[in-house]
Amino acid sequence: MNREQKSQVVDRLSGALQGVPSVVVAGFSGLTVEATDLLRSEMRKAGVSYEVVKNTLAKRAVAGTDKEGMGELFKGNTAIAFHDEDPAIAAKILKKYSKDYPAIVLKGGWIGGEVLDEKGAERLSALLSKDELRAKFLCLLNEPATCLARLIQAKADQDAGGAEA
Repeated sequence: MNREQKSQVVDRLSGALQGVPSVVVAGFSGLTVEATDLLRSEMRKAGVSYEVVKNTLAKRAVAGTDKEGMGELFKGNTAIAFHDEDPAIAAKILKKYSKDYPAIVLKGGWIGGEVLDEKGAERLSALLSKDELRAKFLCLLNEPATCLARLIQAKADQDAGGAEA
């Protein structure tokens, strides 16, 4: 890769990382081609950008940004994953695959201006996704009406049962 190509990679990566809510850094040493293809396919379906990066270029891409502290995570075989809107989805997918493929290791990441270590990335993977949060919120909104309907139905059943006896 010549100097111009490296510069293009750094510029593209730096631009892609601007404005994302979170970034996850993972190691993948010893991962088979088949497992890599499955992981990439899952990431693509979820709309997650997943890219194997050269450490020096990744460090240059985050230099001078709020993600600069991530530079220490770029050691060994490194891949980065991020989604434009959902901060947890990339970490969730990587965590899921790390159970079946121990070669995948969450090294850390970044969220909201804070660099995450391995444990922080695991906590990020435990967060609910936007869709899960929306579903929970809708259930919470629906709960009072459901309880009221059950209460009215129980009273009606009780009154109907008392009239027959």
